[in-house]
Amino acid sequence: MMESYYIGVDVGTASVRAALITHDGRIVSSATKPLQIWQPLTDYYEQSSEDVWRNVCLVVKEVGASLTDVRMVKGIGFDATCSLVTLDSSGGPVTCSPSKEPHRNIVMWLDHRAMEQAKRINDTKHKVLKYVGGATSPEMEIPKMLWLKENLPTDCWDKCALFLELPEFLTYRATGDETRSMCSLVCKFNYMGHGSQILEGSTSGWIDSFLEAVGLEDLVNTKYSKLGVKVGSPGEPVGKGLTKNAAAELGLWEGMPVGTSLIDAHAGGLGVIGADLGSLLTDDKPLTSRLAVICGTSSCHMAINEKPVFVPGVWGPYFSAMVPGLWLNEGGQSVTGKLVRAAIDHLIETHVAYTELKEIAEKSNCSLYEELNRHVTTLAEKRQLDNLALLSRNFHLLPDFHGNRSPIGDPKMTGMICGLTLTTDLDNLAVLYLAALQALAHGTRHIVECLNKAGHSIDTLFLCGGLSKNELFIQTHADVTGFPCILPRESESVLVGAAILGACASGDFSSIQETMKSMNAAGRVVKPQENLKGFYNKKHQVFLQMLKIQMDFRELMQD
Repeated sequence: MMESYYIGVDVGTASVRAALITHDGRIVSSATKPLQIWQPLTDYYEQSSEDVWRNVCLVVKEVGASLTDVRMVKGIGFDATCSLVTLDSSGGPVTCSPSKEPHRNIVMWLDHRAMEQAKRINDTKHKVLKYVGGATSPEMEIPKMLWLKENLPTDCWDKCALFLELPEFLTYRATGDETRSMCSLVCKFNYMGHGSQILEGSTSGWIDSFLEAVGLEDLVNTKYSKLGVKVGSPGEPVGKGLTKNAAAELGLWEGMPVGTSLIDAHAGGLGVIGADLGSLLTDDKPLTSRLAVICGTSSCHMAINEKPVFVPGVWGPYFSAMVPGLWLNEGGQSVTGKLVRAAIDHLIETHVAYTELKEIAEKSNCSLYEELNRHVTTLAEKRQLDNLALLSRNFHLLPDFHGNRSPIGDPKMTGMICGLTLTTDLDNLAVLYLAALQALAHGTRHIVECLNKAGHSIDTLFLCGGLSKNELFIQTHADVTGFPCILPRESESVLVGAAILGACASGDFSSIQETMKSMNAAGRVVKPQENLKGFYNKKHQVFLQMLKIQMDFRELMQD
């Protein structure tokens, strides 16, 4: 019998990746290509859908090159960042850029140009906002669309025939079918995936009164033609599969099943959260007690429940956004990966000891992170501390350098550092790095506390993504939260999640849940160190007070 494979494609912030994956979730081969990013102004981030698709084709061809018969690939799934794509009636790019360059037609997820529009939308206090934690974010699509209408009315708004999220663009380009992703719509377009049984005003999931209240009434008047009316749940087949042209571009076969897409973080959750834990813990954990933490450029915290749970400052509850039939709450920390890199690329590169650190890392043939982890361990031993965590006893950091996504839900929040001295040696640099890792973990703990207070019962973390490859980051998360941290067998869980979509669409599995059961696998568990519980309880109080102090300062300084 011929072996069955599935392809998962992940379009991240700065690169495109693809993997060839077996029916039991093992990665056979993978490939990656970089993406171009334009930043015309502060907080503006743009990409090109043509550049994205070109690189998607390259990585898919590369991972499929080793197969003797491409029909061994039974399905393909796509995930991507929650970035807004603007297209004309023929599917070509329409500029979303103040540069007016047509190929720059993606407003990236981290783009904050729509801050003022998001505030006005939130000022409406519309009941739809209840399903995004009480407030929309400039990283979501309705504020971005409103910005385009107000700032590029003729160059973009009038010319644009279709607004898609990047994951949906990929399935559209692959199949020619405009079926929208339930994940993208409910998480980023204020679409009500549970229909009109709770919110009146629409026979679909679009709420007319909301769009009219925020100034996008022309989307209602055109019967949502720019938004789409056909919606698929994760993993449902899209259209008739790959078109002839797309199959040729990808090096696959015409008609290959394509699964309804997911946002990248949600694919990461799908790729890890269903793993059997019987061999790692004394008892298995129900899905509703598990929190998937996808640690990429940003960190996303995915919690599912059988019933809707409303958590102030946490996005959702979203119906069928990740696992069909279940409700999702999504917490997050914006640009966490960039924060750790900022501790390298900004804080550390401007630090006097940076050159010394770089030279040592190069001589040791290791990354800056690995060298910092080693130096933190050595420094703790030199100072005769019982645990390296204690190095930051009097050094604290608030990680909101790009705003607070959850649970404060304030994009204007900023980072804070407490404990600065005139010391500028490598030891000082290492403590700064350690404090940044701890701050991210305290942010996760804060989100979990709010989720559990509102009705969740989370007691286990599943971590994946780039930062999950950092041993100190993982151990710190376990210690700060007090929860075991599960790491997947396959480190690239986002790609596994994308492949699950294609596998489900192929018909080889009866449901997403069955596909997850087959393709999810746990690798190992990192347990908390009990002797640090008291230390981190105190440090968490400092973290919460720093949040409060910043908000107090801002109120005090208002005109």
